[in-house]
Amino acid sequence: MNAFLKSCTALTVALTFSGQAIAQVKELGKGEGEVNIVAWPGYIERGETDKNYDWVTAFEKESGCKVNVKTANTSDEMVSLMNEGGFDLVTASGDASLRLVAGKRVQPINTDLIPSWKTVDDRLKDAPWFTVDKVHYGVPYQWGPNILMYNTDVFKEAPKSWNVVFEEMKLPDGKSNKGRVQAYDGPIHIADAANYLMFHKPELGIKDPYELNEDQYKAALDLLRTQRTLVGRYWHDAAIQVDDFQNEGVVASGSWPYQVNTLVAAKKPVASTVPQEGVTGWADTTMMEADAAHPNCAYMWLEHSLSPKVQGDVSAWFGSLPVVPAACKGNELLGDEGCKTNGYENFDKIKFWKTPVSKCASQNDQCVPYYRWVSDYIGVIGGR
Repeated sequence: MNAFLKSCTALTVALTFSGQAIAQVKELGKGEGEVNIVAWPGYIERGETDKNYDWVTAFEKESGCKVNVKTANTSDEMVSLMNEGGFDLVTASGDASLRLVAGKRVQPINTDLIPSWKTVDDRLKDAPWFTVDKVHYGVPYQWGPNILMYNTDVFKEAPKSWNVVFEEMKLPDGKSNKGRVQAYDGPIHIADAANYLMFHKPELGIKDPYELNEDQYKAALDLLRTQRTLVGRYWHDAAIQVDDFQNEGVVASGSWPYQVNTLVAAKKPVASTVPQEGVTGWADTTMMEADAAHPNCAYMWLEHSLSPKVQGDVSAWFGSLPVVPAACKGNELLGDEGCKTNGYENFDKIKFWKTPVSKCASQNDQCVPYYRWVSDYIGVIGGR
């Protein structure tokens, strides 16, 4: 933990980088036989869960590169794994990507070696969570919202507000929400509390849920301490959350579309909604380790990951959105309405995850940095 906190301390000031970084790989050679990837659960499927969802087997046959996947359930876990080394690629969210760049754990990408780069959504090509001084430190993979998942037997109508997980109340079934809701087990959840306060307490002056001055930050922590009295379990493992909704009486929680899709496919009484306060979200980037042992296979995977077929299949499986617009049409699994259903037009409404830093535009460079988010959220979960 001390090592992790030290890595976060590097971000207490604005991220700075010396010199113009240059992509390390100039041309591709023969594949090395394997590629090791750290990924979110459900992001890299080889048909083991459902034979229809397999974007690995064909790649392995065509490239000769065996795909080895290590799943991680939080951005902090991903950063820790990349710091340990031994991986070639990581599907990093915006609250991890710049930490990896600042820590020199990832290398610039030579987009000239990725023919499908030109097909990437223009809204994402130069996104600030992986682009520094016009240098790209990864390739966009998928994006989507952190939605409110709820039990439709309890809520006959979709909840209109996140208050069902932040404030004690009787739910529509006449029972208290105490012990029946969950919250995300990661410091970035502080931004969800800040987003809620942006709507309900505008006098706090929060303009960006990732840029909080001391007073705003305190208000967010106070709200989370209230939530602590309601939460039956903090979740970070998607599979465990799915089980909790099926078997442990959980009826509402922030979640990902992946869990919703899994439960709906199992014919469980579950749905999701975007409440009136709006949502945070993630735009994930496949980034390459600074000393990747299998760079040729890694570049082959980066190109493969941008094919419309792969992008559409991942979106259909995870409930996310493709970074290649062409994937929205003609994909058998996603369907022509899949992108609309998953919220393709909500891009501008999502407050995408990013790493909090002390020097921030909206609060005159007086923001609480991420290492404080880490230590204080641990305290909240522990009842402090």
